[in-house]
Amino acid sequence: MFFKHHKKYQVLALILSVFLFSCTAKEPATETEEELVQRALEIHKRVLTLDTHADTPLRMIQPGFNMAERHDPNETGSKVDYPRMVEGDLDGIFFAAFVAQDIRDDDGNSRAKALCLQMIDSIVVSTQRNSEMVGLALDPEDAYELEKAGKRAIYIGIENGYPIGKDLSNVELYYEKGVRYITLVHSSNNDLADSATDPDGTEHGGISAFGAEVVKEMNRLGIMVDVSHGNDSVFYDAIAMSKAPIIASHSNARAVTKHNRNMTDEMLKLMAENGGVVQLTMLGTYLRTVPPNPQKDAAIDSLRASMKPASEMTQEERSAMRQAFRELNQKYPDPPATVKHVVDHIDHIVKIAGIDHVGIGCDFDGGGGIEGVFDASEVMNITIELVKRGYTEEQIEKIWGGNLIRVFKEVQAVAEQIQSTQP
Repeated sequence: MFFKHHKKYQVLALILSVFLFSCTAKEPATETEEELVQRALEIHKRVLTLDTHADTPLRMIQPGFNMAERHDPNETGSKVDYPRMVEGDLDGIFFAAFVAQDIRDDDGNSRAKALCLQMIDSIVVSTQRNSEMVGLALDPEDAYELEKAGKRAIYIGIENGYPIGKDLSNVELYYEKGVRYITLVHSSNNDLADSATDPDGTEHGGISAFGAEVVKEMNRLGIMVDVSHGNDSVFYDAIAMSKAPIIASHSNARAVTKHNRNMTDEMLKLMAENGGVVQLTMLGTYLRTVPPNPQKDAAIDSLRASMKPASEMTQEERSAMRQAFRELNQKYPDPPATVKHVVDHIDHIVKIAGIDHVGIGCDFDGGGGIEGVFDASEVMNITIELVKRGYTEEQIEKIWGGNLIRVFKEVQAVAEQIQSTQP
């Protein structure tokens, strides 16, 4: 008797499960494009959205540039301001104080430090002047607290360890100023590490002896070690040296787009073992391969040769430079990089490293900006594409901010542990 009743319940359960599956299976087919977009926008609004890399401080130190005003990216070249962060539902951002590599002597180091401090101060002053819209963020939890208050979280990073010079005490100075990650190197080798793009090749074989001391000090203070722009040896050295997980604040997948700035599958697997995170960037060159165009290359070289360094240009000269480059790009257009390319890279990193090790670092105002995500007002289009590809809200929350915040917390925990064991 029990067996018969049990079998009857099994049949009923089977019928019910088929019915439920049928309902579930029909849902995506019956969801219109408009409904999907609306669902994606609601997810985008609910999750913490954090962009880990923007070079906006270069604009913030320009006389008259107001972050509280909305700027037209086509007219000014600006990709981030507070109104456009609101439009794009971008909850937080790391503004990177970027200093281009120059002469590595006492004078060069002093100039780099002064410029770096000027940019950091400009970030702090901007948050103070616009405290009704934004707040300076120093800890992982600050992003969530500011989001609850209806404000944007502004974090500070340094791109290129050049402003550290040869003085280790500068690392603590920058930490006290609010810096929470440092990109060890940029487009050329410095005293800390080798660049992925230095035309002269490797100098230190990865991270230098002084660079190792800098990494150790960053671990002690709770500053995230950023390996973007470093060559492959820098990545492997940082993994070995750092007691805390590392980040790549704006890097992509080399298997998808072959570029020295992107990360190999082996590196992605090690990043997962390390517990770190790779933040996808919106720079077209790293997102898709461009066919050779010798005529365009020659025209760009000629244009650059005829111009002053950007740091010596007037506002009018900068506008003229942007217009000249726009005209060249119109004359010799590259195939556009799109949101689909971005999520192709995300798909690959998730496949190789896992959902816990990927994030977003747009590189706005430093070359980032593609079709569909041209500036901060359009970042929701990444979420829409993620939803189209079947990512869940939990996964999207990890990609947009959760993974980076987790690493940030672990870096701070390591710092507390190191400090507790010191006399």
